[in-house]
Amino acid sequence: QVQLVESGGGLVQAGGSLRLSCAASGRTFSSGGMGWFRQAPGKEREFVAAITWSGEITFYADSVKGRFTISRDNAKNTVYLQMNSLKPEDTAVYHCAVKGGIISGVASRYDYWGQGTQVTVSS
Repeated sequence: QVQLVESGGGLVQAGGSLRLSCAASGRTFSSGGMGWFRQAPGKEREFVAAITWSGEITFYADSVKGRFTISRDNAKNTVYLQMNSLKPEDTAVYHCAVKGGIISGVASRYDYWGQGTQVTVSS
């Protein structure tokens, strides 16, 4: 199984930056990739970004394009989400997740999830 631990969340002023980390341990998939999702109170879980193991392909939700960057350090088995130009609407609990097979932006397709890290952006 895979264990995921997120870190890097916190309180930040609008326009500021945070870098989230997701450290993976245990067996990981040789295909698929990892994604970041977020959920705010009263809202459905929202796809944020994903990165594939094979091909180094990344994709993002429209709401974060140009502001967020997902990356992976394979040596450390860690995925990062660099968040710049943060807005109050980015406030949510951010989760990372692992998926085997075909990469997807659909949360239900992912196999393992971290506990999440809170990001709060003040206006």
